[in-house]
Amino acid sequence: MKRYGWLPALGLALVLGTGLLLAGCNSGTTTTTAPAVGGSTTESTAPPETGGNAANDTFTYAQGADPRGLDPALVDDGESSKVISNIYEGLLKYAADSTKVEPSLAESWQVSPDGLSYTFKLKQGVKFQDGTDFNAEAVKFNIDRQIPPKATADMSYGPFVYGSVKDVVVVDPSTVTINLTQKNTAFLANLAMSLAAPIVSPKALTDGSNSVMENPVGTGPYKFVKWNKGENVVLVRNDDYWGEKAKTKNVIFRIIPDNSARVLALNAGEVDMIDGIDATVVNTITQGGNKLFEAPGMNVNYMAYNTTTEMFKTVEARTALSQAINVEELVQSLYQGYSEKATTILPTFVPGYDATVKQVGYDPAAAKAGLAKAGITKVHMIAYSNPRPYNAATGATLAAAIQGYLQKVGVEATIDTFDWTTYKEKVKAGDFDIGFYGWIGDNGDPDNFLNLLADKDPTMNIARWQDPKYIADIKAALAMPNGPERDAAYGAMEKYVAERAVWLPISHAKTLAGYRPNVSGFIYHVTGNVFLSQAVKQ
Repeated sequence: MKRYGWLPALGLALVLGTGLLLAGCNSGTTTTTAPAVGGSTTESTAPPETGGNAANDTFTYAQGADPRGLDPALVDDGESSKVISNIYEGLLKYAADSTKVEPSLAESWQVSPDGLSYTFKLKQGVKFQDGTDFNAEAVKFNIDRQIPPKATADMSYGPFVYGSVKDVVVVDPSTVTINLTQKNTAFLANLAMSLAAPIVSPKALTDGSNSVMENPVGTGPYKFVKWNKGENVVLVRNDDYWGEKAKTKNVIFRIIPDNSARVLALNAGEVDMIDGIDATVVNTITQGGNKLFEAPGMNVNYMAYNTTTEMFKTVEARTALSQAINVEELVQSLYQGYSEKATTILPTFVPGYDATVKQVGYDPAAAKAGLAKAGITKVHMIAYSNPRPYNAATGATLAAAIQGYLQKVGVEATIDTFDWTTYKEKVKAGDFDIGFYGWIGDNGDPDNFLNLLADKDPTMNIARWQDPKYIADIKAALAMPNGPERDAAYGAMEKYVAERAVWLPISHAKTLAGYRPNVSGFIYHVTGNVFLSQAVKQ
């Protein structure tokens, strides 16, 4: 069995370390929990498995938006991913405290000497939540539907996970071989991702009466019960789960779009945990007797130019507008210490990060002259209304701040704001000059960030930038073995993008969540997913 660990050990300790509430706590055992504000740690005692107490048998997690859907092949957002991670599983998974891959539905694997064939030995006796068998045919079915000729345009994560897959061969019911068209250093890490990689019941996917987008069926610790759009998603413990059973019977993902309303719900004891926190509510959370989870985030928050428009097709025009924005001041003002200024696309602890990369700097005089030369007096911006894990201040707030800077250099900016689902459609349609987006790293590999700017899907590459040299460089780096040469290749690509001002990187957000003092056992992973099967309430 060949394994790859994608983050350095020291980086992992900094990313999560004592910031995880680890699963598997026994009664009377003291567990280090999330770092408190200021870097100190707090202690909590994990209670025994709940039972009989109705209040303690339901864990309610509040997030800022509805999932876009619950078929892991057809969505690409964090709200969907958090729910999906508790219902489905993939062949591999990440360690609780890192992005090191571990066995999940596959118990072992081998890689051929040429790096083009991966053979997985599958766990036996595992059943999907509809009672059907998990086996090699199910793995093949799930991958085949996301690669040509069956792949569809709305499978945006498929190219990330399976873009180098040639075919899938069923060796026997518990053995499957995946053949690649080229070496892919990130492939094993890709198979542990929460989107595209999870295995869905083939019966659920083919049954005409069942839409997996709204009626998911996986092999995980929780089963789907119902989805009340705009209100909540309800899950119940999978008592037939092959692994360690969930400690809490019910999980509810409650939808509360407004940041302040989520905090009020937490302080009132209506919910057990919330995300989408910004600096303005931290004191309210802690003064209300609740706790703050805080850890460095594997993400990037950015502004993107639509490079297919006449206005921003040139690097000179993009550079001029970027020069109007004081990113350092903006980050401090909006995030107040809970995000750091992004100097590159990659967070500092991801391999390939290069501290020598220089983004377009703040220079309002140069901006004014450059914008006048380009004839830019008005721009159309679109923004999202809800908080995002990489931008708790919301896209609308960020857009308004940018609007203020542009006014100072004589540019009028109009902002159209949409809920997240609608925003994704507007991005896809392309009727904008400037958009706001972000990315949470899925697997700890630099390709997972920088590949965005080589993607043909406009919901991934919202700048719609297609540069042949960059695309070729991405392909070459993907096949390189981990090490200094590969890291240098990604660093060079970051410089190449920065020189062309395709994005204006804004910030890397800390991972923040608020939770009730009687809660323990959850895992808030560096990938942004929350695993609740071992969460308990005292």
